[in-house]
Amino acid sequence: MTKTFDSGRQYHRGLKRRHIQMMAIGGAIGTGLFLGAGGRLESAGPGLMFAYAICGVFAFLILRALGELVVHRPDSGSFVVYARELFGERLAFVTGWVYWMYWAMIAIVDTTAIALYLNFFGRYIPWFGEVPQWAWALGALLLVIGLNLLSVKVFGELEFWFALIKVASLVLFFVIGVGFIVFGQEVGGHTPGFSLIADNGGMLPSGLLPLVLVVQGVVFAYGAIELIGTAAGETADPEKTMPRAVNTVILRIAVFYVGSILLLSLLLPTSAYTAGESPFVTFFSSIGVAGADSVMNLVVLTAALSSLNAGLYSTGRIARALAQRGTAPAFAGRLNRAGVPYGGILITGLFALVGVGLNAVIPEGAFEVGLNMTSLGQLVVWGVIVACQLRLRRRSLEGVLERPRFRMPWSPWSGYLTFGFLGAVALLILLDYPTGTLTFGAVVVLAVPALVIGWFAVRRRIVPDAPEQVADRGSLVGAGNGPADDS
Repeated sequence: MTKTFDSGRQYHRGLKRRHIQMMAIGGAIGTGLFLGAGGRLESAGPGLMFAYAICGVFAFLILRALGELVVHRPDSGSFVVYARELFGERLAFVTGWVYWMYWAMIAIVDTTAIALYLNFFGRYIPWFGEVPQWAWALGALLLVIGLNLLSVKVFGELEFWFALIKVASLVLFFVIGVGFIVFGQEVGGHTPGFSLIADNGGMLPSGLLPLVLVVQGVVFAYGAIELIGTAAGETADPEKTMPRAVNTVILRIAVFYVGSILLLSLLLPTSAYTAGESPFVTFFSSIGVAGADSVMNLVVLTAALSSLNAGLYSTGRIARALAQRGTAPAFAGRLNRAGVPYGGILITGLFALVGVGLNAVIPEGAFEVGLNMTSLGQLVVWGVIVACQLRLRRRSLEGVLERPRFRMPWSPWSGYLTFGFLGAVALLILLDYPTGTLTFGAVVVLAVPALVIGWFAVRRRIVPDAPEQVADRGSLVGAGNGPADDS
């Protein structure tokens, strides 16, 4: 059997605390807020903030479950490794490939989004509009792949600055928006404040049903928060860094998501927002700020670049974890001298070229084709994370394993409740005809048989742990000692 790892080479612990903190922020702030919130505000009304709050609570619980697993054993294979340890090779195989497919499809979405955002500037820079959409998509993909191959420190710096741009733009919005409310200055002919909500149908102007229907979209706005688990294996002092990063996420969710939706509702009637425009652009345009659309387009472009960057980072590590066990091509397990799994990254990049092709053949539909295939992968991965935490707790009660001090709060009941929530979201997707129903159909007809065939093809090739793999994981000796943090 050919080795799937490079002897003497390991991941470098090049991610610092500020990188992890900003990755936690960046994972919770993306196009779901900057772009997607406009259409949801229009359909659900100000009550949308409750949907973001409820989904945010479950996102936090999932992160706490992942945090417990990470402190138990930090590993860049993340939940694939935990699924293997706690459930066996079969679930690890399914989880790893589902997550890889999930991020590979997101890479197609992101390259398409980047191309669309760059084409937008054609109205100001003529030659931008003359560049074919597929060329922008290819250029963005090659650029981010190249940067990812340099070192994990370069990845961390990129995510740090990408997240900083997003946070800075939201802080600016908060300052200006609150100023309009405090001084009672009109926005688009409306006086901002709580009376604006009352005068335009209240919290649920269209009833409860539209709020329920947008929950599935709100959930996917929180996609990528699990990325900090993958970063654990390349983080210095993860037993201290990871709990702090996880615990602060709930505050960021409250401020950036719930706070933004509330403030947007206080500044303009929610009927003023539309699905085709960022709600922040709508606000700045209403107060007569020239070039607001261009500034927000840059922010959304940053969010898409951040997502593509994170996707290549994550899939490279997951593919290596699979290759180390013989369930992915040996090439996916290779590291370069900088400790970067270039094999897995290049395989993902090769698959993402499908997105470039879609942008050449059907530029107007490439975005939707990729987007519709990502929905269920996120639910599967989140479900596996919660299942692994529950199994870890059970093993600890049996005396087989020792739980770390940092724990999932209110377990096991919080885990069961989270399973119910994820099941309800899956049902909403299934009932969302035709998009969601067809996505379910594609998964049943294409993805499930592919995973079954793949498992039977590789199950006899699975190799046991090698010393290099154990070194990669860096298990925390004594992490279970001391008082538990169940809060």
